[in-house]
This record gives sequence, C-alpha cells and structure tokens, in this order.
Amino acid sequence: MVSPISGTWAEIYLQHIEELFIKHWIECQEIFYYKGYVDDIIIIYDQNKLNDIAITNFMNGINEQLEFKDTGEVNNSINYLNLTINRNINKI
Repeated sequence: MVSPISGTWAEIYLQHIEELFIKHWIECQEIFYYKGYVDDIIIIYDQNKLNDIAITNFMNGINEQLEFKDTGEVNNSINYLNLTINRNINKI
C-alpha cells in the first residue's frame, strides 16, 4: 500500500532537483523552457549548447532510483499531456 503522502514527497524531491540542476541550465540560457506536471516534463533547449542525450544522461546520473526517458520530437511535434505541440522554424 502506498502512503498518501508519497506524491508530496516525490514533488518535494523533484523541486529539489530542479533547484540544484535545472536552474543553472535556465540561467545559462541552455534551457529556454522547463515545466513539469506530475511525472511529465517538457524541456525546450538550445541545440547549439545541449542535446537530448546529454540532458537524459545527466538527469539519470543524479539518482539511480529515478529514470528519465526522452520521447523526443517526431516530425517536428511532440505530445505533452494531452496536447500535441508543433514546432515551426522560429515558433511553437
């Protein structure tokens, strides 16, 4: 049986990770946009400074108990929650 507070602890831990690691990437403008909802995270980043493999490997190296998976774009679009987000040359 899962404790009712486990979701709260998970959220607190993810916020801790965001404060330690993601905030730096945002301040350096390597990541332009970062939002998470429950266990889904969307990241928009500068492809000249970062790539999806580097982000995934770094996040998976933080804690061996967590596994981050990259879904990536397919035909310039990605599904996030119940939305399909399309990317054109200079806009979303």
